[in-house]
Amino acid sequence: MATAVTGKGLEGVVAANSGICWIDGDAGVLAYRGIDIHELANKSNFSETAYLLWFGRLPTEKELAGFRAELAAARTLDPRIVDLLRSLPPSANPMEVLRTAISALSFYDPDENDNGHDANVRKSFRLTSQIAMIVAAYDRIRKGRSVVEPDPSLCHAANFLWMLTGEKPSDTASKTFDLALILHADHELNASTFAARVIAATLSDIHSAITGAIGALKGPLHGGANESVMRLLFAIRQQNADPVAYVAAMLAGKKKISGFGHRVYRTEDPRATHLRRMSEQLGKDSGDSQWFEMSRKIETYILAEKKLNANVDFYSASTYTMLGIDLDLFTPIFAVSRIAGWAAHVIEQLDDNRLIRPRAEYIGPEYPQKYLPLSAR
Repeated sequence: MATAVTGKGLEGVVAANSGICWIDGDAGVLAYRGIDIHELANKSNFSETAYLLWFGRLPTEKELAGFRAELAAARTLDPRIVDLLRSLPPSANPMEVLRTAISALSFYDPDENDNGHDANVRKSFRLTSQIAMIVAAYDRIRKGRSVVEPDPSLCHAANFLWMLTGEKPSDTASKTFDLALILHADHELNASTFAARVIAATLSDIHSAITGAIGALKGPLHGGANESVMRLLFAIRQQNADPVAYVAAMLAGKKKISGFGHRVYRTEDPRATHLRRMSEQLGKDSGDSQWFEMSRKIETYILAEKKLNANVDFYSASTYTMLGIDLDLFTPIFAVSRIAGWAAHVIEQLDDNRLIRPRAEYIGPEYPQKYLPLSAR
């Protein structure tokens, strides 16, 4: 019988060796390939960060230019994928649409039957560009708008906003969204990343692994918390309520307040530090700081009353809203960023693969139990 080493949910279990992401939950540290997330947030960009995750080091100027060119060249969707998006109901959950479309992409991928390292890197370029295109294209299709063709001159973040809105984003919007992509790019063995590695470890293909990751991200205990945060802010505004009084009443009624606390961090989520600043700056730039001010009051109250820090989801809600992004696109946008980390983990898993096969601690009836014939039951 296997011996249990932890409680529920594999908490505290080391399930893989990885050189991609390091977290020190007690100190509030998140690092990609050893580089602190604060340094990357202040100095890097999403393309450079993706390169770092995939190849293990920062690129040279020439390598970064080549990487960006590869991403831009990969901004193509087979017309049959666009037809698939058009065939889906406008009321469909965008995460279900993304899950379905990513699975279908494998039909048209030139490296579909090649599971080698170089082929998976090529597929990672395509998937990173295609996930962003699918999210933007479906949103326009469901609203009766024409699909916007990608602009190869734009960076990854700016191109997504361009394809989503049909308008060239401001420098502030582009930089803000690029930063959000960096902050969400990887987070060690979270549920979706672990799902991707488990699937990849069976020697399935990368499209299957990413489809599984998207399925895991769709769950409200993983993705979607920032949607709940924004629904809370919308409800407070609609009722013209005091944010602190509203949240205090929710706590008194034993209702969960999304966006606080974290399974890993025992101090402030380092990603929340930057998202808070982004939310504040967007409010100042737009002349409408209502979402940030409400969020700040709630954050201060929850920290004082419950000793819980805001996590990555809390301020990403107001940030995305001020960028003009619809509520039900928040989780798909998580995937637009996290594909960089998912791809890195699939590549790493397959480079030194072993089937992931944990054991379970048996808690059923004591062995042996006798089989009772039907007549005796």
